Amino acid sequence: MTSRSRIFTIGDVHGCRDALAGLLALIAPRVDDTVVMLGDYVDRGPDSAGVIDLLLEWSQRCRMIFLRGNHEIMMLNSRTSSEQLHFWRECGGAETMQSYGGSLTKVPDVHWDFLSATIPYFETDQFFFVHANYQYDLPLEDQPPLFLYWEHLRPLAPRPHENGKQAFVGHTPQKDGVPGDYGHLVAVDTFCVGGGMLTAVECNLLDCYQVDRDGGSPMTFPLR
Repeated sequence: MTSRSRIFTIGDVHGCRDALAGLLALIAPRVDDTVVMLGDYVDRGPDSAGVIDLLLEWSQRCRMIFLRGNHEIMMLNSRTSSEQLHFWRECGGAETMQSYGGSLTKVPDVHWDFLSATIPYFETDQFFFVHANYQYDLPLEDQPPLFLYWEHLRPLAPRPHENGKQAFVGHTPQKDGVPGDYGHLVAVDTFCVGGGMLTAVECNLLDCYQVDRDGGSPMTFPLR
């Protein structure tokens, strides 16, 4: 990254391709910018297949980091277990399957490769990013999967991590449409799939960028 490059993070997309397209157009990342996606690209929304296509397209334009969310885990697990397939369908996977024409056999290999290549966390000199949560006293490489992918924020966020870095997380929906600001932690999932907004945060300035589920109603505001 150069001194003029920016780093953005984007919350849970959940199959809302139009929202993602509108938000990426709004933030207009340059080739030397980094965009950290916090996971949960699939399920519940109408076009999970289109979301992955769009992410793959944008990965050719700027530096894209793809974290793994619990919904990516469920989709991957559905390939090898009928029980896991049923569980995933009940958790929003039915809409994902519909976006692929109703069958997992129609999911292209490049999409399975994308899902398999997602990562558990990402960090820079100043920030770290996880899908769901963390234990403050464990190094990121030792975090339990339960916390990384599944554990919602409590009414109070976890303590600052021992690494001293600013945390950005998704997973826990902020149903008022505003990112949750806990000082040392910013919760970026603003419930797009449920009628809220899709949010990007520019991590250095803490400026927020939002669009609605259809990719419209763009707005920008400072978090602090």
